[in-house]
Amino acid sequence: METLGVTATPYMTLLALSVVLLVFHVLLQGMLSTRELGRDWNAGPRDEGVEPKGKFAGRAARASKNFQETYPAFVGLLLGVAFAGDDASGWGLIGGWIWLVSRVVYIPLYMGGIAYFRSFVWLISLLGLLAMTIALFR
Repeated sequence: METLGVTATPYMTLLALSVVLLVFHVLLQGMLSTRELGRDWNAGPRDEGVEPKGKFAGRAARASKNFQETYPAFVGLLLGVAFAGDDASGWGLIGGWIWLVSRVVYIPLYMGGIAYFRSFVWLISLLGLLAMTIALFR
C-alpha cells in the first residue's frame, strides 16, 4: 500500500488539473451564456427553456459537452492506471498528459471555429485514452 501513495502522486496531480479544466469549461459556458441572456436568466430557474443562441455561447456549450463525453473515461482510466501501477512503461501517465493537453488546446480551436485541425486534436486526445488503456494491460 505504501507504494500506491508514492506512485499515485503524479496521477493525482493530473486528476486535479483535469478538474480545473472541467471548472473552466463550466465557467466559460456560463459567462458567455450570461453575457447573452443576462444575470436574471442565469440566477433564475430557467423554466422557460430559453437557451443561448449566440455563436460563442453555443460553441462553449458544445465544447463543454464534448469534454464531458470523454471525461468519465479519462478519470476511470487514470485511477485504474494509478492503482494498477504504471512503473514498467509509463504509458498511462503519458496518455493522461496527452489527453489533458489535447483537451486544453481543443478549447481555443473550437471557440475560434477552426474545423479540421480541431478534429485532429480531438483524435490525439483519444490516442491519449488509448495509451492509458494499453497501460492497464501491461
